[in-house]
Amino acid sequence: MAATVIDGKAFAGTVREKVAAHVERIKAEAGVTPGLAVVLVGEDPASQVYVRSKGKQTAEAGMNSFEHKLDADTSEADLLAVVDQLNNDPAVHGILVQLPLPDHLDSDLVINSIDPAKDVDGFHISNVGLLGTGQKSMVPCTPLGCLMMLRDHHGSLSGMNAVVIGRSNIVGKPMAQLLLNDSCTVTIAHSRTADLPGVVRQADIVVAAVGRPEMVPGDWIKPGATVIDVGINRLDAPEKGEGKTRLVGDVDYDSCAAVAGAITPVPGGVGPMTIACLLANTVTACCRANGLEEPEGLTA
Repeated sequence: MAATVIDGKAFAGTVREKVAAHVERIKAEAGVTPGLAVVLVGEDPASQVYVRSKGKQTAEAGMNSFEHKLDADTSEADLLAVVDQLNNDPAVHGILVQLPLPDHLDSDLVINSIDPAKDVDGFHISNVGLLGTGQKSMVPCTPLGCLMMLRDHHGSLSGMNAVVIGRSNIVGKPMAQLLLNDSCTVTIAHSRTADLPGVVRQADIVVAAVGRPEMVPGDWIKPGATVIDVGINRLDAPEKGEGKTRLVGDVDYDSCAAVAGAITPVPGGVGPMTIACLLANTVTACCRANGLEEPEGLTA
């Protein structure tokens, strides 16, 4: 039987509707409009598209959107000054510095200069530590989106065996921590894992976040398992014409969908959830800053 397709695009639309409703509640209760500031350094085309999309969706949710576009040769001191300004601006509840930064800038230094309470990407070392110890934190958007979809599909995740393929600070490690916090038994697998196929075959939940196109075939998947594919990879698609590409995930979709109980597609799976969760994190940050009830169902 074919796997249930977890429609991330539709789910993200539902999340954005919830965000918009909470924005109206915050305006009514506190007279405050949540504000998200995005800092873009340089002219990276993918980052520019992403920032435009964030700004559009922020405004559609009824929030204030602030964009700071800096030249590619902006000095570290000037970038840090912008972050400091946003840290001290009461109209800004969430700050996101778009990555990657130009090579001459220290990404860790810049990210850790953001007020942890406004760090809606969840990358600040303080938020990493809070998440790792099970305390209230800002949670990275992509893992949060994965968790929301898993909870929606399964209800309780307690007692399930989960394998996260990939150990990045952005997805793999926080994803594993979120699953552990939801009482899963969690294995973090990677390129050095012995018998990786055998490890994955034990999983009720597989989260693939390794950045290698179609790495996971269907015969690695336990029948009925849920597969969350975080990967976004471009491959040549000569059948579409010269120079054309197609998007694929980290799992081989067709063979995995034939075995899995549920699976996210690429595109249209995890991707749309990332910006939706960024908006959710901004609302959460605004509620915390103003002593308001946090939005139910939009946090970890």
